[in-house]
Amino acid sequence: MYYLIYGCFFLLSLLPMRVLYMVSDLAYLIVYRWLGYRKNVVFGNLKIAFPEKTEKELEDIARKFYHNLLDSFIETIKLFSASQRFLGRRVTANQEILEPLFKSGKSCQVHLGHTFNWEWGQLALTRLTDYQIIVVYMPITNRVFEKMMYRLRTRSGNIFISAKNMSESMALYKNSQYLLGLVSDQSPGRLDTAYWANFFNRPTAFVSGPEKGAKAGNLPVVFASIVKPKRGYYHATFSIATEDPSVLKEGELTLLYAAFMEKTIRNNPEMWLWSHRRWKHTYDPKYKDNWIGEKTAVSTLDAGR
Repeated sequence: MYYLIYGCFFLLSLLPMRVLYMVSDLAYLIVYRWLGYRKNVVFGNLKIAFPEKTEKELEDIARKFYHNLLDSFIETIKLFSASQRFLGRRVTANQEILEPLFKSGKSCQVHLGHTFNWEWGQLALTRLTDYQIIVVYMPITNRVFEKMMYRLRTRSGNIFISAKNMSESMALYKNSQYLLGLVSDQSPGRLDTAYWANFFNRPTAFVSGPEKGAKAGNLPVVFASIVKPKRGYYHATFSIATEDPSVLKEGELTLLYAAFMEKTIRNNPEMWLWSHRRWKHTYDPKYKDNWIGEKTAVSTLDAGR
């Protein structure tokens, strides 16, 4: 089954991008207009994030988001045959930000969000930096698709480790110089160890692992955002959040990340993955010791009533 599906995707990937984008446009009509895939989740999230926007404005963001979502799927299929040269023409970055960090001999963390197209981005980054790239990810439940995606993601030499056994896996690289990529805007699995802060004026849980890992290793942290100048082309912007996380108060790095991600999303809302349930967890006063925001959760909730 694996080789059959892989072969079909490989043949499809040989089509020119203009043809593949025609497939994406057709898929948009089916997925968004006909099936309405996760529309309730998407519009629920958009209404939380942008209560000031009209229905028409939210609809416009949603339409652009679904186009980007399906383009991302098609672009991932293209990876079955795309060369590094192909990716190098289509993905750019201000990678010079990383050079002084590498020359210092330090490893570093890069924190980013679910902004398109992270699959192309991590592969293109291989040619843009001397760092060994390690990415923490959640494995796909379906074994066939997990095997295919793992093969695609690691084809350029990048290392992917499961979030389920991150500590054990990272121990293997403690004496190497690496860039650790962390998609840090996912909902945490454990709310009792999560940090809580306002995100789009809503009390929101953030995974605490990225900050705690950076402090434990005293690793410089870089934030990354991705924009789409035109269809099929992406530009990643790196900015140094801190070169010495040990001087930051507990929760401060996560708070900086939350502010960074909110600004990134507001600037290009159609680029974020609105189909995941970012606000599925409700704040409970029992988490008050993990509250890192400047305002209290209670006052924020009261202000929104």
